[in-house]
This record gives sequence, C-alpha cells and structure tokens, in this order.
Amino acid sequence: MQGGARESISGPAMVARSQHASTAIVSVVLPTFNRLRFLRPTIESVYAQTFADWELIIADDGSDLETRQYLQSLADDARVVVVSLPHTGRPSMVRNAALLRAAGEYVAFLDSDDLWATRKLERQIETLRARVNCRWSYTAFLQVDGSGNPLPEEAQRPWVPHEGDIFEQVVTARAQIRTPSVLATRQLIAQAGGFDEGLLSGEDYDLWLRLALYSEVAIVDEPLVYVRRHPDSHTRDWQSAFVGRDSSLSRRQQLVDAGRRSLLREERMRNALKLAATHAELGAQGRMLRALWESLPYSWTYPRWWLSGLKTVLRPYLPRRLLEFYRKRRRDA
Repeated sequence: MQGGARESISGPAMVARSQHASTAIVSVVLPTFNRLRFLRPTIESVYAQTFADWELIIADDGSDLETRQYLQSLADDARVVVVSLPHTGRPSMVRNAALLRAAGEYVAFLDSDDLWATRKLERQIETLRARVNCRWSYTAFLQVDGSGNPLPEEAQRPWVPHEGDIFEQVVTARAQIRTPSVLATRQLIAQAGGFDEGLLSGEDYDLWLRLALYSEVAIVDEPLVYVRRHPDSHTRDWQSAFVGRDSSLSRRQQLVDAGRRSLLREERMRNALKLAATHAELGAQGRMLRALWESLPYSWTYPRWWLSGLKTVLRPYLPRRLLEFYRKRRRDA
C-alpha cells in the first residue's frame, strides 16, 4: 500500500491465526482497545452475517488481559486473525496493521462498539457486483445508545443518499459515511494508500476523500449499520478532528483540478471558522484568535471569513439580548 500500511509502521506485532490460508471473499478489519462489553456483540454481528465467506482480522491496540484472553479464544477459528500490537491510541495505525493481513477481494470496516445487520455484507457485495463501475459502497445507518436502542434524535436526522461521483459531497460532509458502513475492493484501498497515519483524528474522512477520487460509489440505502454513541466513543482531543480535516483538505489540493481546488479551499475556510467558534464558546480566546490567524493565508479572499471571524471575536463583548435578537432574525429570514 502506498504511504499507508507498511510492515514497520506499528512496531512489533504478534499474529495469532490458524495455519489454513484464507480464501475469503471479504476481509473484515476490526480495530479494538478494551471495551469488551461492546466487542462481544460486535463480533457476534459478524458471525450472524448471511454472507459467510469472510475472514475477520482483529487488530488489538494493547488491550487488557481479559480482552486479550477473549480474542485468543477466537483464534481457533480458521476465519479469525488476531494481530496483537503495543498500545498506540492511533486508529489509523491499528487499521493499517489489520489491512496488511487482508487477503479478500473486498475489505469491510467495523469498529469494536458498532453492529451490523445480518444482511449487511450480502447486500453490499450484491450491489457492487451489479455496478461494475463502482469499487466501493456504503450503507445508511442508525445511531444507537450503549444498549443498542436508537437515539431519540434519529427520528429527526435528515438523510440524503448520495452515489456515483460524490467527491464534492464527501468534501462538504453532505454524504454521511460512517466507517462500519463502508465496503471497498482491496485494490482500491491499496491504490488510495490506506489510512494516513499522520492524522490523530479524521483518518476515515481522509480515506473516503481518496476513494471518491478514484472511483464512483454505490449506496445501499438501507440502515444496515448501528453506530453506538456512548461516553467512551468520543475523543477527548476534539480539536484534532478539525486539524485532521484541514490537513486532509489541504493535501488533496495537489490531486484535483482547479474547480475542485477551489472547493477544497473554501471548505478549509469553513472548517477554520468552526474551529475558531468552538474555541470562543469554550472561552479560549487565545486559541480562537490563533485559529483565525493561521487560516488567514487561505481564507482572506472570502467575505464570509471576515464577517464570521469578526462576529466570533466580538461575541464575548456583545450584550446577550443583541445576540438573541440577531439569531431570531436569522431564523425568521
């Protein structure tokens, strides 16, 4: 794989596996670190698939003894590979370590606290084989709580399916793609270079950008994935998501035409404004000013950057009633 999965990237790794060579059609890549109460049902959802020609590659990022013992108990199955790694806390490295062992025609991604509906793999492979111009696919999803119940706000969450050439929709995040919903050919992932190990967060968004550059996408417009939302599922370093997104947008500019470069640049500006506004809401005025200053070289030509940046700077000094009046005017407009 180019610039992504390399044997030396994750340090020494121990691999537990049956001696039988894999001939599976789908390689399921599953990174994990502890969270055994979620990991068990996640793996059970793989075993429950109606499409059974899979291998499961579990990359363990230095979990505790109880989790390691559970994973070792799975290694007796010829379809299961357990890659044991020293702890890094870097999902991109852990996923790449699993990708190194993938042998299937397709690769499907699954996180250790999420779940698949039983026909998830079957429906995606069926769809991709009928769409020869598409080398990757994603599905609709539901967000659930720690017990697997749909979150109340799911009833109101807008969902618009996007397929074909969706580079613009991926850039702007209008295409709602969750990692456990993606299945792609192994060749496409290799062509894209795997996950960028320089990113602390947003490595999945970064890969979808590259997949969208190389291939059209086919959607299975069914909620075949259940994405858990629980206290342990959120990164404490929220700022890394903005930093990672900016890095992804910046680096893709060298690979696209002038029109798409303009799109990427504008999205960088929007990302910087959101970062500055979040710092302002948290009362971190210095970080807010730094975010605006660092975005100046690629944002200064946009009137929106000046207007929104000025409002962000002045917001702490404006009377609350004035802000509420402004927000009401915007809602009523």
